[in-house]
Amino acid sequence: MSRRPFIALAIAETLSISGTRLSGVAIPWLVLSATGSPVLTGLVAMTEMLPYVVAKALGGPLIDRFGPRRIAIICDSASVIAVGLVPLLHLLGLLTMPILLPIVFAMGVLRGPSDAAKQSMVPDIAELASVPLERVTGVVGAIERLASIAGAAGAGALIALVGPSQALAVNALTFASAALVAAIGIPTLPPAPKAEAAGVSAYGRELAERWHFMRRDAVLVAIVLMVAMTNLLDQAYFAVLLPVWTQDSGHGPALLGSLFAVFSGASMIGAAIAALIGDRMPRLLVYAVAFLLTGFPRFLVFALDSPLTLIFAILAIGGFASGFLNPILSAVLFERTPKPLIGRVTSLNAALCWALLPFGGVVGGALVDAWGPSAALLLTGLAYLAATMAPFAHGSFRGFDRKKLADDLLCS
Repeated sequence: MSRRPFIALAIAETLSISGTRLSGVAIPWLVLSATGSPVLTGLVAMTEMLPYVVAKALGGPLIDRFGPRRIAIICDSASVIAVGLVPLLHLLGLLTMPILLPIVFAMGVLRGPSDAAKQSMVPDIAELASVPLERVTGVVGAIERLASIAGAAGAGALIALVGPSQALAVNALTFASAALVAAIGIPTLPPAPKAEAAGVSAYGRELAERWHFMRRDAVLVAIVLMVAMTNLLDQAYFAVLLPVWTQDSGHGPALLGSLFAVFSGASMIGAAIAALIGDRMPRLLVYAVAFLLTGFPRFLVFALDSPLTLIFAILAIGGFASGFLNPILSAVLFERTPKPLIGRVTSLNAALCWALLPFGGVVGGALVDAWGPSAALLLTGLAYLAATMAPFAHGSFRGFDRKKLADDLLCS
C-alpha cells in the first residue's frame, strides 16, 4: 500500500514527457527555420515516429521478460546521449540534415520501449497504492498533460532564448533525471508469468500470442482503428500544420509553445476530473463527446485564421475534453488484458494506435505544398470529424461500458 512507487512513476513520467514535448516543438522548428520546407519538416517527424512505433511494437516481450522498470531506465539513459548529440554537433558546426536524420531515428527507437514500459507499470502501481484503476489512469493522464505544458511552454521560451538546437540540451537533462528517479523510487516489478522462455522462437511466439489476443477483442480493435486515424491527423497538425500557420502568421516559437501549453493545460484539468469521477462516468458517451470537442473545431479556427482570443478559447475547450480520453482508454485496455500479457498487449496496442502517426508529418507537408495551410487545415479537420463519428456508428464500441474480466478474455 505504499504510495512511493506511484510518486516516483509520476515524477519520471513528468520529466520524460516534458522532454519529449520539448523536442517535439524544437526539432520541427529547427528544420522549418533552417530549410523553410514543410515537406522536410514532415520527413524528419516521420524519421522519428516510424522507428518509435516499430520499437514499441517489438519491445513488449522484452518488457514482460526483463521487467518494465529495467527497460525504462536503460532507454531513458540512452536517450540522454542521442538527444545530447544535437546541441553538441550544432555547437561544433557539424549538424546537417544527413546527420540529424539518424539521430532523430535513434531517438524514436529509444522512446518507444521507454514509453511502453512506463505504461505497463500502471496496473502494478495501482495495486501497490490500493486505488481504483480509473483513478490511477486519470492521474497519469493529468501528469502527461502537466508535462506537456512544461515541455511546450519551456520549448517556446528556450527556442526564443537560445535557439532550437541548444534547447535540446535541457531535453537531455530531463531524460537523465527520469532514469535516475525510476532507478531510485520504483521497486523491481516481477516479470510477467510465462515470460521466462528465451530465444528467437520463444520471442516470436510471445509476439504472436499478444496479436491473437488483441484481434479477438472487438472493443480493442475498434479503439485501435479510430485512434490510429486521429493520431495520423494530430501528427500532421502538431508537426507541420501548426508550425507553418504560426510562421506564416508572422509569429514566433513563443506563440507556438503557448498554443501547445493552453491545450495541454486544459487537458490536464480534464484528466484530473476524470481521475476523481472516472469510475462513475458513462464511458462511451464521455469518450464520443470528448473526441468531437477536441477534434474538428481546433482545425477550423486555424483554417479560418480566427482571432487569437477565439483560437485560445477553442483550444482550451478541446484540451479539456481530450483530458478524459486517455484515462478511459487506458482503463478499458488494462481491464481487458490478462496480467501475463500486459507488457506485450499494451505495447502492441500503443504501436497499432500510432501506426499511421509517422506519416502524419508527410501528409501535412504534402497538403500544405499542394493547397496551402488554410485548405490543409480544413481538409484535415474534416477527416478528423469523420473519424470521431465511429463510436456512434460502429457496434463494437457498445462493449466500452461493460467491464469484462481479463482472465475470461484470455480463456474465451
